[in-house]
Amino acid sequence: MGLGDHIRQQLAAKALQRQLERVSDEAEKPFIPLAASAGDDARRAELDALCRFDAMPGYQQVQILRQMSEKLDVASPFFRVHEGIAGATTRIAGAEYLNYANYNYLGFSGDAMVSARAKEAIDHYGTSASASRMVAGERAVQRDLERSLAFFYEVDDCVVFVSGHATNVTVIGSLFGPGDLILHDSLAHNSIVQGAQLSGAKRLSFPHNDWNALDELLTRVRREYRRVLIAIEGLYSMDGDMPELARFVEIKRRHAAFLMVDEAHSLGVLGEQGKGIREHCGVLSDDVDIWMGTLSKTLAGCGGFVAGSQALTDILRHLAPGFLYSVGLAPALAAGSLAALERLIAEPWRVALLKERGHQFLSEARRAGLNTGTSAGYAVVPVITGSSLKAAQWANALFDEGINVQPIFYPAVEEKAARLRFFICSTHEPEQISRTVAALVRLAA
Repeated sequence: MGLGDHIRQQLAAKALQRQLERVSDEAEKPFIPLAASAGDDARRAELDALCRFDAMPGYQQVQILRQMSEKLDVASPFFRVHEGIAGATTRIAGAEYLNYANYNYLGFSGDAMVSARAKEAIDHYGTSASASRMVAGERAVQRDLERSLAFFYEVDDCVVFVSGHATNVTVIGSLFGPGDLILHDSLAHNSIVQGAQLSGAKRLSFPHNDWNALDELLTRVRREYRRVLIAIEGLYSMDGDMPELARFVEIKRRHAAFLMVDEAHSLGVLGEQGKGIREHCGVLSDDVDIWMGTLSKTLAGCGGFVAGSQALTDILRHLAPGFLYSVGLAPALAAGSLAALERLIAEPWRVALLKERGHQFLSEARRAGLNTGTSAGYAVVPVITGSSLKAAQWANALFDEGINVQPIFYPAVEEKAARLRFFICSTHEPEQISRTVAALVRLAA
């Protein structure tokens, strides 16, 4: 591509980004009723637009993103179809690729023993739990999984849900409401933000991992609210960094708040035994009020869970809408995740290997001058490109070299923070990581 073509492409990208920003801003504006003096035709036209999906700001955003792909001649890297088990490698359109676009951190998804346990559960229970566990009754494997997770977290009990995202939404929404305050990290997962918004509680964010800012905020506003929840993550999936958990524990105690830790990406990744952020930071299980995690990453299934005190789990089991009014976890998924948890406990060498591979990726990338942000090198390593266009171009160029990685760009992150996001597995080989970093260096040259 010549210099002129490159400049034109950059200008087109900026113009489309401005369009996207305008549509996003419009979506945030409050609705202004049509003036009573407006004519019948104008009123009819506005009403027609209000009941069409293609007039919604969300659809306009999707269309602009499609235009970006077409006008900038950058093929979409999303929704690629995988033709088998996705781990360190995967098969797409008949070809094999190195794969950095999955959370199969310890290789348990596709593991023969884990799959066999899931198949046995299908033969024994069928494929569905049919209805909510209160209505349709329990399956022994569901409770076995909950008891094992509670034992793993060294707490009283655990409740499993059918979706990780829905776990945060329903748990936060059922425990907190008007008159309460929810404080979350500015980079907290969408599920935490959605749960806070839907709860009706006051929602405020604090700068990423900044416990000092949180402390100052609580000093100013704590007395204005009844109950306070602090929500953070064990390992942040966008940047691959982690909080100083002991600091947050001290703050929650001093300000009489609840502390919730989302361990979606830290369970099986942090700590010598894979016990997550508490093991990594030397914090006791009881120091955190709500331990949340997912079943879809290290535990090779689908769903979410909350582990904690008996009072907490009793509330959730009887009153959380996402448990009470939702189908129970499919027995096959419960059996597969239980088998994966047992393998994690029995084979901590997998956790050590994952740490080794993650640190290798981070150290080689940094030595090569690539911008990896604040990543600590535990399973999640971003390579920041600083441009959404460049992130998409690099992702496609790597795909052409047999490397599958997803770009993250505006509006998911700020334009200057656009990136490729690499998820490392224990099953990646050292030479695969070195090959990937070498390909990135060629692109950056």
